[in-house]
Amino acid sequence: MRCPFCGNVDTQVKDSRPAEDHVSIRRRRFCPACGGRFTTYERVQLRDLVVVKSSGKREPFDRDKLERSIRIAMQKRPVEPERIEQMISGIVRRLESMGETDIASRVIGEIVMETLARIDTVAYVRFASVYKNFQAAGDFDKFVSELRPATASEE
Repeated sequence: MRCPFCGNVDTQVKDSRPAEDHVSIRRRRFCPACGGRFTTYERVQLRDLVVVKSSGKREPFDRDKLERSIRIAMQKRPVEPERIEQMISGIVRRLESMGETDIASRVIGEIVMETLARIDTVAYVRFASVYKNFQAAGDFDKFVSELRPATASEE
């Protein structure tokens, strides 16, 4: 692991332990060249995923990008951070277990929306507003009115 301070490629692991999410390993590292200390996280990755955008552009799947968008949708919602992390890990596992390395961005968006709908309706609507590119208040009205019959029948 390259030292972020001096660029030395020969760093040492001083401590390893499971991270709080229990799906990654937290490693404390030390650089003998500059004396710097830093932390890295290691996760299991079943396969390298490639996201195929609607424009046809291909880019490597970025778990951090997925996490950022979900955390924005979940901002100030009464959902524990551990639950959010479990949800993100579950989505990534689901994508990795699909058997394909190329995944359409539309499929990822639909999986995220489906998961958010089960956890928090407000976060679901927030995510949908960006994902479906709402342009006006009427877009929200239409989307929420489609939700209401489903909510009424579940009660």
